[in-house]
Amino acid sequence: MPRGEAMKVVIPGGTGQVGTILDRALTAAGHEVVVLTRRPVREREVGWDGRNLGPWAGAVDGSDVVINLAGRSVSCRYTPANLQAMMDSRVHSTEVVGEAIAGAARPPRLWLQMSTATVYAHRFDAPNDEATGVLGGAEPGVPGYWAYSVKIAKNWERAQERARTPSTRKVALRAAMVMSPDRGGVFDVLLRLARLGLGGPVAGGEQYVSWIHDQDFVRAIEFLIDRDDVAGPVNLAAPNPLPQRRFMRALRAAWGVPVGLPATAWMAELGALAMRSDTELLLKSRRVVPGRLLEAGFAFDHPHWPAAAADLVRRRRRGGRSAAGAASSGRSGEGSRT
Repeated sequence: MPRGEAMKVVIPGGTGQVGTILDRALTAAGHEVVVLTRRPVREREVGWDGRNLGPWAGAVDGSDVVINLAGRSVSCRYTPANLQAMMDSRVHSTEVVGEAIAGAARPPRLWLQMSTATVYAHRFDAPNDEATGVLGGAEPGVPGYWAYSVKIAKNWERAQERARTPSTRKVALRAAMVMSPDRGGVFDVLLRLARLGLGGPVAGGEQYVSWIHDQDFVRAIEFLIDRDDVAGPVNLAAPNPLPQRRFMRALRAAWGVPVGLPATAWMAELGALAMRSDTELLLKSRRVVPGRLLEAGFAFDHPHWPAAAADLVRRRRRGGRSAAGAASSGRSGEGSRT
């Protein structure tokens, strides 16, 4: 499709933070966006259950791009039941999206499938790109359930790989945390901790944080839509991950908070319990870099965290404006967060 031409984009699981960012930006750019959701309430939302084929498949037939974000939120306690729900929601939704594409009379030319940077190993020694990165699951000295998170990511990507969609290019988006000024997202949570004086190093703070600015996330999606020669796993992460200690220091500086209290691992566990979240999100070292994007010629507008944090804070103080310049209307509980 010629660059700049209007597209029909279908976003399964598109009511969460990331889906809302993409919906706003793509709609503002003049594209037709259809969101598949379990609870349709707005125009352009179509009901589905994330597991079975149904009338919703008609939205996929004749579309140009499918961006599947469906999956239970990772912002929860990693109990066996929740981990199984994460696995099932990701794998089953990917499988049924593949079935819809395979059965379409006019299949989309591109299927962008959300994955996660969590697929890589917990490590400090070197960054993980797509070519040389070490996949996780066998690291010594980490909680055993961390391996299950990696297994979820691997099975998620495998479900897309196995789909028989010969007319559709497939890309797995190994996304880092998407930072936006919207309420309820990961940046909102981290900023709240910093403002409360709790934004210090956790368990020493040497674990790496990988992230991507919301505007670069949108631009990377648009870049991948335009580039017909890119398929397979692609890391969506800024090129300069940094240790958690420095990450939070830059966030505190952007807001103007002079001090952040440090936290031990057990204190982080108590905090995660209170927030109904899990310490893996804080303690796993995700040192991920965008090798394939850079090789393909993508240029980040926000490659360094201090300047990115300053921009996000400015936008937050203006009222939480998003990448598309509109206030967030995302609903929690649907769509993946990494």
